[in-house]
Amino acid sequence: MSGTLAICCNAALADGAPTTDTLSVEVFYRQGGHRPDSTYKAGSKRLDSLLATLHALSADTSFRLDRFSVVSGASPEGSSSFNKALSKKRTGYVGNYLRTHLPAPWTVTLTEEHLGVDWEGLRIKVKQSAMPYKEEVLHILEHPPEWIVRGGVVVDGRKRQLMNLHRGECWRYMAREFFPELRHSVVTVEYSLTHRPSEAEKKSDTAYSLKSDTLVCDRTEDTPKMDTIVLTVQPEPLPPTRIAVKTNMLYDALLVPNIGLEFYLGKGFSIGGNWMYAWWKTDRHHRYWRVYGGELDIRKYFGRAIGNNPMSGHHLGLYGQIFTYDFETGGRGYIGGKPGCTLWERMNYAAGVEYGYSLPVARRINLDFTIGAGYWGGDYYEYEPADNHYVWRQTKRRHWFGPTKAEVSLIWLIGRGNHNERKGGKP
Repeated sequence: MSGTLAICCNAALADGAPTTDTLSVEVFYRQGGHRPDSTYKAGSKRLDSLLATLHALSADTSFRLDRFSVVSGASPEGSSSFNKALSKKRTGYVGNYLRTHLPAPWTVTLTEEHLGVDWEGLRIKVKQSAMPYKEEVLHILEHPPEWIVRGGVVVDGRKRQLMNLHRGECWRYMAREFFPELRHSVVTVEYSLTHRPSEAEKKSDTAYSLKSDTLVCDRTEDTPKMDTIVLTVQPEPLPPTRIAVKTNMLYDALLVPNIGLEFYLGKGFSIGGNWMYAWWKTDRHHRYWRVYGGELDIRKYFGRAIGNNPMSGHHLGLYGQIFTYDFETGGRGYIGGKPGCTLWERMNYAAGVEYGYSLPVARRINLDFTIGAGYWGGDYYEYEPADNHYVWRQTKRRHWFGPTKAEVSLIWLIGRGNHNERKGGKP
């Protein structure tokens, strides 16, 4: 992504009345910032180049500065109120900076405008692009209002529809390709040429060359001249990294500590795994509460993502589990898996399908409700405590079809760009 049009200078002389011309510069900002940064798209250098040009023009009494305007916008991330305030800060900062650094003899009228989200700029960029699903994106940009309100409650809007279109693919494309160009201020300076040049002036060109080499502005009696300078090249923003750290609170309530990870793969798919381990016992009272094992699952999220987070809403999945256990509460006990063997040597196992719903409750917190059904198989052993020994009674083979999974998990969203947005788009 490149920054272009550092400063454009047009100056044309004609017979008769004074001629009005303009200088313009476009300044870009980092996301959330309102001060130009020389290390980002040469922001402050662009303003300094404009000021250097104005100082050069002020030395020529034939030029008069009439007025200048500053129009600032923001990209759609964040709430409307935040973006409105941010674009106002950008306009105010640039306007104050120019006012305090203008050539001493000049006084000007300043026009300020803060757009909030620059929807029109986004529409133009989409229209001129070859992005995927272009016509659908343009339809949303041109037809639905920014907010759809029913009964005093916001129920939908342009931003929400764009974020949900094709599971966020269009939104991510625009965030990468277009949004950085919407975080900008456009400064336009109008000035007048107050008298016709003399014959001596006509025979020579008056040129103003800046040390920064970002602008060369020539004044001749021929066609106006425009210079466009490519200042810098910026790398494309890195895509979001979506990882969920989770714990099943149902297991936690049963004193079975557990932890899991889920990785978003794209297009609504994720892969995850978890591990549980509990090893509580009191030999004197013949109480055992032992279980350990793990699970792998693959999920597909479908429907509309909630809060700009594709790892939310309804989901279906497939899962597989392996585990061993030893439960006894003072009477008959049950061991799942061969006694004395490890999980890998002899275990119980389960596999099935699951359905769930992941609900955003905070910026980086979700609650996931999931239930699964399938097959549970493996050997288990019944025993009873007697005379300080454990007496084996029988071995059974389990063949169970039915519910094999229940989950109420607390989810912590980690990774770059992996968070929910509250109603109104506020992060």
